Amino acid sequence: MRRFQAIGSNQGFTCDVCGMAVTPLANGSYRNHCPHCLHSRHVDVNPGDRASACGGLLVPSAVEHSGKKGWIIVHRCERCGEVRRNRAALDDPVMPDDFEVLVALAAGAASR
Repeated sequence: MRRFQAIGSNQGFTCDVCGMAVTPLANGSYRNHCPHCLHSRHVDVNPGDRASACGGLLVPSAVEHSGKKGWIIVHRCERCGEVRRNRAALDDPVMPDDFEVLVALAAGAASR
């Protein structure tokens, strides 16, 4: 059973792909991907636990839509191949995910 497990303080980070200084979400939830390029790092076993030793680059590979959760970014780890799904943060008032990048990812995934 997967459960959100916030460990430690909710800190910003610098994106390893585009270099953007990323702030935590305004609602206090843990942000796990760059809002500019949508890339992430494979640092969790369960959401928020920061327990994965992999550390590989999570590349956005597709977008899904859920009636309950909204837009979901599908990431694939370049190092271990694991597929992770992360909710898009389109409603963050400080640093929302780039909707145009999300749409381009969805369009690219649809054309494959």
